[in-house]
Formats: sequence, structure tokens, C-alpha cells
Amino acid sequence: MLDVFQDESQPTVETRKRPRRLRRFVIFVASLLALSLVAVAGFVVFLNQTVSGNITREDLLPKAAPSATLPDGSTVQLPQAGVGQNYLIIGSDARPGETASRSDVIVLAHVPEDKGAVQLIHFPRDLYVAIPGRGKNKINAAYAFGGAPLLVSTMQNLLGVKIDHVAKTDFEGFRKMTDAVGGVRVYAEEASDEGGFTIREGFNDLNGEQALAFVRERYQLSEGDISRGRRQQAFIKALMMKALSREVITNPIKLTRFIDAATDNLTVDSALSVGTMRNEAISLRNLRSDDVVFITAPFTGFGTAPDGGSIEIVDEASMSALGKALRTDAMADYGDVSVIP
Repeated sequence: MLDVFQDESQPTVETRKRPRRLRRFVIFVASLLALSLVAVAGFVVFLNQTVSGNITREDLLPKAAPSATLPDGSTVQLPQAGVGQNYLIIGSDARPGETASRSDVIVLAHVPEDKGAVQLIHFPRDLYVAIPGRGKNKINAAYAFGGAPLLVSTMQNLLGVKIDHVAKTDFEGFRKMTDAVGGVRVYAEEASDEGGFTIREGFNDLNGEQALAFVRERYQLSEGDISRGRRQQAFIKALMMKALSREVITNPIKLTRFIDAATDNLTVDSALSVGTMRNEAISLRNLRSDDVVFITAPFTGFGTAPDGGSIEIVDEASMSALGKALRTDAMADYGDVSVIP
């Protein structure tokens, strides 16, 4: 009888234990998931607070204009709908203690409506253009005369497109961002000797201090400021791809350091919210290296301004074509582009 009782009761004991173990396992997994969600939510809140605390907001955009006046005297209605976003990036090379009155970096970043690419258009600072209310002068003089709003108005008239947002930073911010992501690999079209280290033609692994020297150099380069502009484009691409890489995105420490460095010296227009920046970054997370292309604003050659300064002369036909491609969101069909590795 005892054997029969043991044989019949043993399965009943096991059957009762399994559901308990299963319930405990489910509770354990659910608890881990809940803790993970809380941690992620807390991290997101922390980042938002960091960004909001670091960023300075100013009125960098001009008062809304219903139209832009192109160089040929015709007008284009602003804004155009459904044609992507245009971000003006302004950078200054002011050393500590200096006050920069002109912009050293003028890059227009166009993000198409489908978010499938980014076009970075470098405007040489000596490009000779019409500045509203100031006649013709170098494009970076617009910033000296009237800050970001006048530079935006100048570029809107030059291209016939609405500039949606503006961001200002300085070269020191570039250095901090580079170190925050553990350095960047940048492609150089020309070699140069930076004293403490050498830039070779091809790929170079740079830390923050080296990256700073890389984007500042122009005297050893074949086309001076034009070549320096292409170096700056190559650096921006390298930093962008590194920041969007799995190595950084999935590393809370690196990501936090990068966001802190990127926003510490950043000034944006009053309408550019943290949420907009976050959503734009997320929408670009699948970009590949070849999806980021570079364009130098078209010019025909070099000349001399009435005041004796050296200038770059605008290629008006090509500039018109560039503006049309931007305002119709057809940059994929614009021919004068280059892909820097």
C-alpha cells in the first residue's frame, strides 16, 4: 500500500511545484523588465535635463518673411511645405578670451523629407554676396553686421529657401565632442604637418586636440579656406557617424558625455526644442556613411573686392540650381556633390 501511495502521489507533488516555479520566474522577469524601463526612463529624463540645462536659446532667426528675393530680382514664396528641413550651423574659431565677430564655419545641413540622407553645404566665408541693407560683401560679414538673423536672411535670399533652425557652436565644442566619443577617424584629402603630429592623406585617427588642429589648418592646403572647408565637412561627417554608431548609442557613459559636450557650448534658435532635436536624431539613426554627402557652394573663382579684400565669386547659374534643388527637396538629383569617405 505504501508503494502504491508513493507512486500515485509523486506526480501530484511535482505538478504543484511547477506552476509555482513558473510564476516565480515570470515575476522575476517582469521585475527585471520594470526595473529596466525605470532605468531607461530615468536616463532619458536625465539627458533631457542635461540638454535643457546646457543649451542657450536666442532669437537667431529673422522675423518671418513671406518671400525671398533672389539675386536675379525674382521672388520665391516662403516657406515651402513638405520639402525637408534646413539647419544652419554656424561655428566660430574664437580662442579662449577672444570675441569673434565673424563666423568661420557656415554649413547648411539639408535633411530631406524622407530622412534618407543628409546634405552638408559649405559656404566659404569669403563668398561675395548681397547682404540685405548692406550692399555686397563677404558672406561672413553678414554675421558681423547683424548676427545670425542677418546671415539667415542673406542665405534665404541667396537660395530662395527657408532656413528652419540655427545652431551656433565653437571649435572648443568640436574638441570636447571628439574626446567624448573616444576620438574620430577622419579622411584627409591632403597631408599637413601640425607640429606635434602629422596628418597623412587618407584616414587619420584623431583625438580632440588633433581634430581641432585638423579643422583649423588652411595655410598648408592647396586652396586655403576652400580646402579647410572640406576638412571641416569631413570632420563633421566623421563625428556625426561616430555619434550615431552603436558603439556610442548603446553606451550610456559615452552617450552622456557626448550629449553634455555637444550642448555645453551650443546656442540654438528659440523655436528649436529638445524634443525636436531628439526626434531628428532618432529619424537619422539608420544613416550610412554614403548617405552623408558634401557640397561646396558654387563659385567661379577668386577675385578682389572694391575694398581690396580677396573674395570668392558666386557662380550664379549653379547657385540658382542649388537653390531650386533645395526648395523642391530634389538634392538627390543635384549633380555637384562629393562623398568623403
